[in-house]
Amino acid sequence: MNIPLTTPEVPPQFLKPAFLVGHIPQRTLAADPRISYALYIPQTHYNPDPNRAPSDSNPTEQQPSPYNRPKLPLLVHIHGTGRNLSPLRTDLAPFADSTPCAILAPLFPANIDGPNDLDSYKVLRSATLRSDLALLAILDEVAAVWPGIDTEKIFLMGFSGGGQFAHRFLYIHPQRLAAVSVGAPGRVTMLDEGLAWPSGIADVEGIFGRGVHKDLIREVQIQLVIGSEDVKVHGGKEFWAWAKKMLAQRVAAEMAESGKTGEGKREVVVMDQGRTETLQQLQSRWKEDGIEARLDVVDGVAHNSAGVQECVLGYLRPLIRGIELKLLGSTHPY
Repeated sequence: MNIPLTTPEVPPQFLKPAFLVGHIPQRTLAADPRISYALYIPQTHYNPDPNRAPSDSNPTEQQPSPYNRPKLPLLVHIHGTGRNLSPLRTDLAPFADSTPCAILAPLFPANIDGPNDLDSYKVLRSATLRSDLALLAILDEVAAVWPGIDTEKIFLMGFSGGGQFAHRFLYIHPQRLAAVSVGAPGRVTMLDEGLAWPSGIADVEGIFGRGVHKDLIREVQIQLVIGSEDVKVHGGKEFWAWAKKMLAQRVAAEMAESGKTGEGKREVVVMDQGRTETLQQLQSRWKEDGIEARLDVVDGVAHNSAGVQECVLGYLRPLIRGIELKLLGSTHPY
């Protein structure tokens, strides 16, 4: 049978040996096997079946019933271009234990959209990938296997390439976000209806089948974060001049080979300024649309996700705990 085992089917004492709590082995996404994801679920805080009454547990057990626990909030960590998932096993696992929450780390492999593809996941839609829909499909799988995790409104964090994904996902699916941390993206999408995606949002309805709803974006808690020493343009201006020329030539060759010369022109988006200026402009433009975003600059840190992570988790922790306290109906301070 091709049906995944779910936590309501497993006695709580067997969840660990069944690899359904703690560090979950990397799982293939059924909707798109090119994509995978890993999870960390703190066993001592997880409710394997929120629909079960606490009295359904073994009455001889001395420990409080696990079925008494609220659903765990979910923090989603989006990797950068280097595809580094190690934070899941270092800083994020202790954060999950102490907050508490569950952690999800999707993996969008390089070359998924061609032999030189590093970036397709960052812009949400490419020739063969809808990375936003892939994340939603992952959330559906998590909800089915782990009903004790709240997947309806998630907390999202991403640095560099992950920051690109995070703010674009905010535009298209704000109703699924409680809060988002956007870290040091090299290139961003402005809420500019005069520019095509991914520079602006002129054509999002045609691309994604849905428009950008600024009123829903305003309801999301937003952090922008960068290191004070993150001032260099990645690769330098000469690299981007070469990259733009090379990419334009490749796009033209692909279009000619397919017989679609002059049709469906694709924009080559380059990084032409530092990330600090980019984030400041993004914050300013959002403010014009009534979207408030907190900008945190971490002193002495260059372009380094580990260097800003304490700041990011410090921002998210009270927001995630606030959700949990609301579920508990408690005002107990942590």
